[in-house]
Amino acid sequence: MSLTKTFHIQTFGCQMNERDSETLAGMLTDMGYEEQEVRNDADIVIINTCSVREHADERFFGTLGQLKKIKEQRPEFIVALCGCMMQQQHIIDRVKTKFPWVDVIFGTHNIHEFPKLISALASEKERQVDVWEDGGEIVEGLPSKRKFSFKSFVNIMYGCNNFCTYCIVPFTRGRERSRRPEEILREVKALVDDGVKEVTLLGQNVNSYCGMDDAENEVTFPQLLYMLNDIEGLERIRFMTSHPKDLSPELVQAFADCEKICNHIHLPVQAGSDEILKRMNRHYTSARYLKLVDSIRAVRPGIAISTDIIVGFPGETEEDFEQTLDLCRKVGFDSAFTFIYSVRKGTPAEKYEDQVPEEVKHERFTRLVDVVNESAAARNAAMVGKVCDVLVEGSSKHGQEGMLCGRTSGFKLVDFPGDESLTGTIVKVEITEGKTFSLRGQIAE
Repeated sequence: MSLTKTFHIQTFGCQMNERDSETLAGMLTDMGYEEQEVRNDADIVIINTCSVREHADERFFGTLGQLKKIKEQRPEFIVALCGCMMQQQHIIDRVKTKFPWVDVIFGTHNIHEFPKLISALASEKERQVDVWEDGGEIVEGLPSKRKFSFKSFVNIMYGCNNFCTYCIVPFTRGRERSRRPEEILREVKALVDDGVKEVTLLGQNVNSYCGMDDAENEVTFPQLLYMLNDIEGLERIRFMTSHPKDLSPELVQAFADCEKICNHIHLPVQAGSDEILKRMNRHYTSARYLKLVDSIRAVRPGIAISTDIIVGFPGETEEDFEQTLDLCRKVGFDSAFTFIYSVRKGTPAEKYEDQVPEEVKHERFTRLVDVVNESAAARNAAMVGKVCDVLVEGSSKHGQEGMLCGRTSGFKLVDFPGDESLTGTIVKVEITEGKTFSLRGQIAE
C-alpha cells in the first residue's frame, strides 16, 4: 500500500482555468503528491470554478454536495476551492454557511499561495480562506504539470478591462496585467526544449497585450508574435481570446508574415445587431466585424474562424436576432460556441428590465445552432481531398481501435487510422470525409 498522498483537480470553464489547474498540479507534485484520476479516492480534491455561465454554477454546487459523503467517511480528506466563483463574496458566504466541510478557499490572484494554505490547514486545523481583491505583481517561475507533452498553454496576460455588460470576468480576474516579453520567450523556449511543438497564448483579450521589455519599451501583441515566430523548434502558435475592437492591421499583417501562426482565429462576435452590441458594451459594429473577417481572409484565404454568440441578451428583438443569423451566414463560421444568456450577479445586465422570456431564448438558440452547423458542415465538406498537417493527440475519442485523432492548423479535429507511436508528431493526412464537427482522413502516401 502506497503512503504517497494524492490529488485530483476538477476544472470548470475556460483555458485560463485549465492553465491554472496545471500550475496547481505542478505545485502539488513538487510537494510530493501524485495525481489520482478517481476523484473520490484522492487525499486532496481541488475544484477550479467558473463564473461565466449559470450552468457552471449549478454543476459546481452539485459536485460540492457529492463530496460531503467522502468527508464524513474520511475526515482527513481535503476539499479546496479556487477560481472565479471564489472572487465573489456572495459565493464565499454561501460556501461558508452551507458547505462547512470545505477546507480551503482561495481566488484567481493568489494561486501561488496554495502550498502555504495547505501547510496552514495542517498546522492550525481550521478552514483557510484567502481571497485577494487585486492581482498585484505577476509571479513568474511557478511549476506546471502539463496535460500534453507536445503542446502547452502559455499565459501572456491576466485580467480584463473591457467590462462587457454581461460578463463577470473583470470583477473576478481583475484589471489587465501583461507579462514581460522576455519571460514569455523564456517560458516558450523551455517548453520547446522539453518537446513542445505547439503553444496556445492565453489572455482574456490577447489583442490588448502590452508588455514592457527589459529596456522598458512597450511590446504589442503583434510584435510578440513576431518574436515567438523566430523561436527555433517551435512549429505552431495559437492564441485566444481575440477581441474584435482591438484587432489591429499589424495583427492581420502578422498572419501574412508569420508562418507559425496557425490557420485559425477565435473572434467572438456575441451578436449581429448593432443595438445589442452597443448594449453589451462591445465597441464595434457588425459592419466592422465583417470588415475584420475580410481583412484576415485576404491574407489567409483558407483560415478557419470560430466565434462566441449569446442568444437572448436583454432587449433582443426578433429583428436583432435575425441580424445575428444574417451575420453568421455572411461569415460562414467553422464553429461557434453558442450560449443562452443567463443573468450574472454583479454585472450591469443583471439590472436590465427587458429580459427575454426563456422559451424565446431556447427557440432562437435552436435556430442559431442550425445556421452555425450548416456553415460548419459546408466548410468541413470543402476540406475533402486536401492534405493537411495534423498534430497527433492520441487515440480517437470515438473509441475505435486503431484510430488516432489530431488537430489541423485550422484547429479542426481529424480521425484517421494509425499507430499510437505517432502521438505528438505532425503527420500529413488526406481528408476523406467532412462531418459537421470533425473530419476523417488517412495518412497521405
